[in-house]
Amino acid sequence: MVEPVLSGTAAYRTTGATLWTPVYLALLARAHAELGQFEEAWRCIGEALTTVETARETWGEAEIHRTAGDITLMSPDPGGAKAQAHFERALAIAREQKAKSWELRAATSLARLWRDQGKRRQARDVLAPIYGWFTEGFDTLDVKQAKALLDALAV
Repeated sequence: MVEPVLSGTAAYRTTGATLWTPVYLALLARAHAELGQFEEAWRCIGEALTTVETARETWGEAEIHRTAGDITLMSPDPGGAKAQAHFERALAIAREQKAKSWELRAATSLARLWRDQGKRRQARDVLAPIYGWFTEGFDTLDVKQAKALLDALAV
């Protein structure tokens, strides 16, 4: 599962290109985490953030931090405070960039964490206003997941 992505990424890098690399590395990090390879997952996150910094390709930075929060929660020793910090950083970056889709994803992840911690009102308060901005795209996965979470929080 990971090997084709690694070889493709290596071939792409030989061209000197960096476009999309940070986001690809975040996806690769998630794949490593899902396979229980957390050291590799964190290496990919670190490399993604370094690439954001050096290549100034910041458009996907919020998603990298959100992915880092998800990986934190997947790890054998999950840390809610560390995950929350990643989600809040993702939310702040998305807001600064006015990236509504990334903001919805970050808010959904943060709301899910807070729901799991019993902070249902906080979860709803962070997610509801962002979900409310969307006037189209209701058939997309991100909007569907946000809606399902809001519906579950209303109960």
